[in-house]
Amino acid sequence: MDQGKTTSFFAHETTVIDDNCKIGSGTKVWHFSHIMSDCIIGEACNIGQNVVVSPKVTLGRNVKVQNNVSIYTGVICEDDVFLGPSMVFTNVVNPRSGVNRRGQYSKTVVKKGATIGANATIVCGHDIGEYAFIGAGTVVTKEVLAYALIVGNPGRQIGWMSEFGHRLEFDENNVAKCPESGTEYFLKDNQVTKIQ
Repeated sequence: MDQGKTTSFFAHETTVIDDNCKIGSGTKVWHFSHIMSDCIIGEACNIGQNVVVSPKVTLGRNVKVQNNVSIYTGVICEDDVFLGPSMVFTNVVNPRSGVNRRGQYSKTVVKKGATIGANATIVCGHDIGEYAFIGAGTVVTKEVLAYALIVGNPGRQIGWMSEFGHRLEFDENNVAKCPESGTEYFLKDNQVTKIQ
């Protein structure tokens, strides 16, 4: 394990951390979790109980991983991502027990600020856009746009979400305001942008 000279993180005594991991300052890793080799975990992350972070996974700053999540090789989570309890990533499109597909992992990027709800499944190779919101139990089978609200099996878009996690209601001018932050958003050509 490579803690670096100034790195200060907490790992519960039951945690296993393999060689060549970089774990940022202020990160907490809880009971029975396993951080495998060559992972990069940013500052101020929270890794819940019974979490597996597979080799070469990258987590950005302030990533929250709830209990019973496995983050497989090929997954990258950018800053401020939330992974709900027991959500699932895959990393091989066509797994077979009798066929070795090591080294054929598909890449999945979860962009800044995205939320993936409890028990959701992300089929590999489909990126999740910035501040997207994947509802509990959803099965994502295609790329997800920034700020999109996705629910169901298979996952379908039913709306848009603010950066504070509120559903956006657009007016006749295609403008919506987050009820918590007051930030305004603009919808054009099936893309949402924040109004500065």
